[in-house]
Amino acid sequence: MPCELRAGHQTYWRRFGTGARPAVLLHCSLAHSGAWAGLAGALAPNLQMIAFDLPGHGRSADWDGASDYHHLSTQIAASFLTEPVDLIGHSFGATVALRLAVEQPQKLRSLTLIEPVFFAVAAQDSPEVFSNTQPHMDAVKYALARGDCVEAARIFVGVWGDGRAWEELSDRYKEGFVQRIHIIEATEGALYHDTARLLASGGLDSVETPTLLMHGAQSEPIIPVINAGLAQRLRHSTTVEIADASHMMPLSHPHDCAENIMTFMDRV
Repeated sequence: MPCELRAGHQTYWRRFGTGARPAVLLHCSLAHSGAWAGLAGALAPNLQMIAFDLPGHGRSADWDGASDYHHLSTQIAASFLTEPVDLIGHSFGATVALRLAVEQPQKLRSLTLIEPVFFAVAAQDSPEVFSNTQPHMDAVKYALARGDCVEAARIFVGVWGDGRAWEELSDRYKEGFVQRIHIIEATEGALYHDTARLLASGGLDSVETPTLLMHGAQSEPIIPVINAGLAQRLRHSTTVEIADASHMMPLSHPHDCAENIMTFMDRV
């Protein structure tokens, strides 16, 4: 698949599926476009999907360390919206998808947000739940500040990974997480402080795109709080909880996710 300049950044992307409906998939932090393989396989008969590697992930070029990471990711994603699409995002990718729903609504046919980590919603709606996430983020930042990327990655993956302990992961996986962990701090402004101003008047309250909000029954407690807050702000939203699933549900429960996504899309 091609690797080409998108929004001025060398970006790798791939295709999945043979369906009639065009879709774009936005992966989570520390992963890559290949992480969609299971879910995309389940959606393949219905959707024709494009998935790209975020800056500093997979085969895309490294992030320069200076540009606004969330803005750059949004601009790259926007370059793939050449026609109205079904936009699907997971975790960090879901926050980029949400921003596109505000900034380029005419390019979206539907919006699926899987475990969106838009912590600013919880900060506004449930400060006590939000405060419980701070020690984790502070621990990651402290480890990065002292140059211990291994410890920062171990802490982060312990909360937002697939449930496996750090010691259970292969050396290849651990090395990838360590190489990318510095990007997590670069997302703090958009995710925790809403620097894109999605919560301001004219932001989420202006979105008319039909939206599916998904989370796992075993997910971090802040995620259903975020989804509840988004449901209050997005006029045309539906919320689904996947039994026995947690944050990495597109990988662990691809068929359950696909079934709910297609049920939702069939109504759009």
